[in-house]
Amino acid sequence: MPIYVVDKPLGLTSHDVVGRARRILKTKQVGHTGTLDPLATGVLVLCVGGSTKLVQFMERDSKDYLAFISLGAATPTLDAEGPVTETAFVPELNTHAVEAVLQRFTGPQQQIPPQYSALQVGGVRAYAVARAGGQLDLPARSVTLHELKLLGIYGSLSAAPRTFCPAPDGRWNASPAGITVHLPPPLGDFPTLLVWARVGSGTYLRSLARDVGAALGVPAHLSGLIRTRAGRFELSQAAPLEQLGEATGLPDLSAIDLPILEATPEMALHLRQGKRPTDARVGRFMVLLSGALVAVVDGDGQHLKVVRAWSEEAGEGGT
Repeated sequence: MPIYVVDKPLGLTSHDVVGRARRILKTKQVGHTGTLDPLATGVLVLCVGGSTKLVQFMERDSKDYLAFISLGAATPTLDAEGPVTETAFVPELNTHAVEAVLQRFTGPQQQIPPQYSALQVGGVRAYAVARAGGQLDLPARSVTLHELKLLGIYGSLSAAPRTFCPAPDGRWNASPAGITVHLPPPLGDFPTLLVWARVGSGTYLRSLARDVGAALGVPAHLSGLIRTRAGRFELSQAAPLEQLGEATGLPDLSAIDLPILEATPEMALHLRQGKRPTDARVGRFMVLLSGALVAVVDGDGQHLKVVRAWSEEAGEGGT
């Protein structure tokens, strides 16, 4: 079954997008591979039908973002939802100093998630406690920020660019002829950093905004966020949600970046039955039979163990 790459609109939750996709595509089997906050836009990958089995292999893919970090104002949500609860004067910003701060946040990090997040402690959602005026003790989590690049420093969010183009290396840069992005209304005229970020799964860009501001000695919030890549899928491939019904789905085999193992009919049958065929390969593989997806397996040098298998009909639908 196909995969669709959607440009998530401003103001909708990822769950809202899934609900609309179910109605447009006339199926209940729709899942997504990585939540975007309501005030974020950009790449949201939707798996449909049998492709929903791929979600577990795609959720941990790295992702790229354009992040707008406004300095001098803090909000409880760490983003532009507001309200502003703290302000401070922002000294003149030096490009080299900002780049040095960003460098400190590159690599493996311990990051404290936002209070307004869907994380659970003792079965309670953090955002539910935050909305009631409380706070949970959210432990720091291990995340990896692969690359952070400062694209510009602007006097306000309104002065920052709104059109961007991808570069050959996967980065996105401001360009008058590029794709127009949509940002939330600014909470004020606060100096704003524009940062291109490549991060591992579980990273909160809202927390990064808070922490970058703290490192610069001022409160800060994430005033805009656009996801330009999720795994193997780019914003340039994304269809507007309202055009999803006319969009062409992508083959599910394009979603997983794993080495391919070509199966014999006998091996394919055994894997679909949950058996563990003898095989000397080591690592994780995507198993195909005549171009159809059979299974994702782990090899230990002696046997292949099924992580997830597809029925013959579902496998044929994924080609």
